[in-house]
Amino acid sequence: MLLRGIISSPLPSLRLQLKPKLKTRNVVVSSQTPTNATSYPLSISDEVLESRGFVLRRSADGLNLDDLNGVFVAVGFPKRDPEKIRVALEHTESLLWVEYLRTRRPVAFARATGDGVFNAIIWDVVVDPSFQGVGLGKAVMERMISELLEKGIVNIALYSEPRVLGFYRPLGFVADPDGIRGMVYSRKNKKNKNK
Repeated sequence: MLLRGIISSPLPSLRLQLKPKLKTRNVVVSSQTPTNATSYPLSISDEVLESRGFVLRRSADGLNLDDLNGVFVAVGFPKRDPEKIRVALEHTESLLWVEYLRTRRPVAFARATGDGVFNAIIWDVVVDPSFQGVGLGKAVMERMISELLEKGIVNIALYSEPRVLGFYRPLGFVADPDGIRGMVYSRKNKKNKNK
């Protein structure tokens, strides 16, 4: 599912220092936020997160890609090549992840790419299933939206499975705003037409 919203400003590039199947259907969703919005309300502070044993990280420093891949797999994403994850993160303009201090592992993650001026797409929003329901996904999304809004980005989109649309709606995302539909290139459809 593609979610859209309003947000804008160049996001800093990331420099990585790394330590060593479910089929999904996408739906379009969008969030329209006034261009003069400069912040987004947070439902939980960084201090409260830390008092619960979690630390929010805003760079890939210290992010173990094998552990992140484990979270991806735990939520139903296919296992990814760690080298390709590294390359994707190098091309990511903004990322947030939550580290559980007891294990020093990532338990929540999201990243955004875009043109740094008008558009951003939020990708890979995941929360380890054993930590779902405690507000980590909301904490990550609120901060991602806030960061993008502070940069002046005017259009925010994301892909989501239909079963979790209810999570994104209270954050300001809507499916098919004003009848706008997202499209995704599919080699499968192209192959069918050539038969």
